[in-house]
Amino acid sequence: MVLHQMIGIYDSGFGGLTVLAEVRRRLPQHDFVYLGDSGRAPYGGRDINTILDFAEQCIERLFEEGCKLVVVACHTVSCSALRHLQRKYAPEPNGPRRILGVTIPTAEAAVAISRGHIGIIGTARTVQSGTFVTEIAKLSSHRVAAVAAPLLAPIVEEAWESTGIAREAVARYVGAFGDIDTLVLACTHYPLLRAAFDVAVPAHVQVLDPSSSIAQSLVNWLERHPGFVRAGTGELRALCTGHPEMFRQHGRRFLGEDLPLVQHVAEERGRLAHRAEVVISRGQVVR
Repeated sequence: MVLHQMIGIYDSGFGGLTVLAEVRRRLPQHDFVYLGDSGRAPYGGRDINTILDFAEQCIERLFEEGCKLVVVACHTVSCSALRHLQRKYAPEPNGPRRILGVTIPTAEAAVAISRGHIGIIGTARTVQSGTFVTEIAKLSSHRVAAVAAPLLAPIVEEAWESTGIAREAVARYVGAFGDIDTLVLACTHYPLLRAAFDVAVPAHVQVLDPSSSIAQSLVNWLERHPGFVRAGTGELRALCTGHPEMFRQHGRRFLGEDLPLVQHVAEERGRLAHRAEVVISRGQVVR
């Protein structure tokens, strides 16, 4: 296997596996490295400078793993840090490395199906960034309403998406919207809450899981840039900053199939480095 032909998928935790599943269905011969920053998730309520630091570390790790193309599957990072990452790590339009986001493909998909009023539901940071409002305005005159839903990603991380807690939380957030005709699930965790959304959303409102559109956008990008990343053997590798076995167990819910062996990476002196085992500290720690 040629390492530099791998595609990296980066997310704050498990959610990006929903995007990876769609991407692998369309690109079964390509090799992927998935990095889930599960040990530091969720990102949605964090300070922007912390998000930038985490994102830089994750992007650098994926480049070190041999990826030359990285898809930022996390809507929080894509909405608030993508331009920073592109300017820092892939500043040349025709350079050897590229970083792609998920905001524009999602906005395009929403505009394509909406009759005029789009609702965005996502993390606090995604909504505060205003990026979806900006990108949709570039495409159309659709009205946009946005609601932050800080409880939903943690509910999914806890595997509570089928509980009454999940249904109640989704119903309360959906109730904050007005007369929208399209609701965009602008967080990669939310597809696992689809049953709760289908119950809470009025019948005339379309619910958009953008994973499929994001995957197709990557396929289209590769077609426009032939040879940038050549097909491989369909290999999948996974990294996480949390507990690898827990990540593997929960990850199946998002990916729809078993994950391979998950490797552990952890922050050391401002970068993510491989660790042979998870270190669980007890009591006071002095560094």
